[in-house]
Amino acid sequence: LHECNLLDRQAVAKLPAAQNIVFMAGKKFGSTGAECDTWAMNVYMPGIVAERFREAAISVFSSGNIYGLVPVGSGGSTEEWPLNPIGDYAQSVVGRERMFEYASRHYGTKIVQFRLCYAIDLRYGVLRDVAEKVYAGQPVDVCMGHYNCIWQGDVNAVALRSLRLAASPPRILNITGPETVAVRYVAQRFGQLLGKKPIIVGEEAPTAILNNCAAAFASFGYPRVSLDLMMQWIAHWLEIGGAS
Repeated sequence: LHECNLLDRQAVAKLPAAQNIVFMAGKKFGSTGAECDTWAMNVYMPGIVAERFREAAISVFSSGNIYGLVPVGSGGSTEEWPLNPIGDYAQSVVGRERMFEYASRHYGTKIVQFRLCYAIDLRYGVLRDVAEKVYAGQPVDVCMGHYNCIWQGDVNAVALRSLRLAASPPRILNITGPETVAVRYVAQRFGQLLGKKPIIVGEEAPTAILNNCAAAFASFGYPRVSLDLMMQWIAHWLEIGGAS
């Protein structure tokens, strides 16, 4: 274990060399009012790391939200779609990608831009957010009515396997589950699993952040954990008082 302040260029320079890296460092939550910190962590710091580890193969965790909103029936953004990042967080994530792209194009660093959206665990994620409201008898707002999601364990497996696809210029991969998930359906299904009547409010918007992962599925196959199995696990976790 090597602890390091990744904003400290001299400290990063002392880290041991590595052949393969999964880069997950960054800042997402708490960006409002601290935008400069978000940009430092998501753009300046990746530049330091990319320079230090220019000889490594690097799977860079990015975000599918940098494509922006697309029509629900579009099938989702593919890797070829233009980027439309909205807000400081999404814009800084594009900055992170650009720093690693610079290293790839100038130093030959092998990179995979790992555009993830959204990872699910028993303790967190967009499925648990809905489940908690159904369980507590709170309204579920379906205005932002659709998304993609994928089990965190499947994400981890693909992140490690993706290192074999790292390239210069960078390889880009969208990573998420195969379904366009409807929040209304998720609330209704959790109602069945938890023995609760969901309270659903609002009407679905015609657009959402949705990604098409056909390219990743062609390389790695489909995720092992299905949408319904994720919901069964999360419902059980809530009922036994599992941690958030």
